[in-house]
Amino acid sequence: MGPSVLSAWLQSRYRKNVYLFIYYLIQFCGHSWIFTNMMVRFFSFGKDSMVDTFYAIGLVMRICQSISLLELVHIYVGIESNHLFPRFLQLMERVIILFGVITSQEEVQEKYVVCVLFIFWNLLDMVRYTYSMLSVIGTSYTILTWLSQTLWMPVYPLCVLAEAFAIHQSLPYFESLGTNSTTLPFDISTCFPYMLKLYLMMLFIGMYFTYSHLYMERRDVLRVFSIKKKM
Repeated sequence: MGPSVLSAWLQSRYRKNVYLFIYYLIQFCGHSWIFTNMMVRFFSFGKDSMVDTFYAIGLVMRICQSISLLELVHIYVGIESNHLFPRFLQLMERVIILFGVITSQEEVQEKYVVCVLFIFWNLLDMVRYTYSMLSVIGTSYTILTWLSQTLWMPVYPLCVLAEAFAIHQSLPYFESLGTNSTTLPFDISTCFPYMLKLYLMMLFIGMYFTYSHLYMERRDVLRVFSIKKKM
């Protein structure tokens, strides 16, 4: 590898790391703001704050979740090391629940499950983006590495249960109000509640694949990290 080629490679790698660091930093700030805002509101107003959680932080939540779709592009073009399909499942899970269920049905936005779901999502993302941000600059901490690879084990199944409960609570409104349901030519109807019921079954199948992938990733990361600590 000649000096000019090496220089170009280093510069490309530097730009990639700068971009990823900024991306992770933006996501960390966004999710930290959401989580902190929710905690402050809860300790200030108690259970009353849970009712209008979506009105208070829903916009920022939608922005952060929309930006996170860039991660699929990152993996596809190779600037982020991860498997595309498991990450796709995780992101689509949230997109369907956040935009298809919560955002599109105003009656669901006032349910307590929305607050619980947002707490779980942002708790996982704060830890994940902190770990990813520091990893880009070559910094690692034993506790943070262990936490980022372990926290999801109890929290992710709770997320899926909360998502399923949100769908369950939304179904009566979608069925009675006809939200997101359209009538197609030749008297063929596309009924959104039926699609949600089908997705509800697929949600737990997707959880199995995602959980398996995250478990194998945890095993590999912790093994490599323990080897590096011994060197």
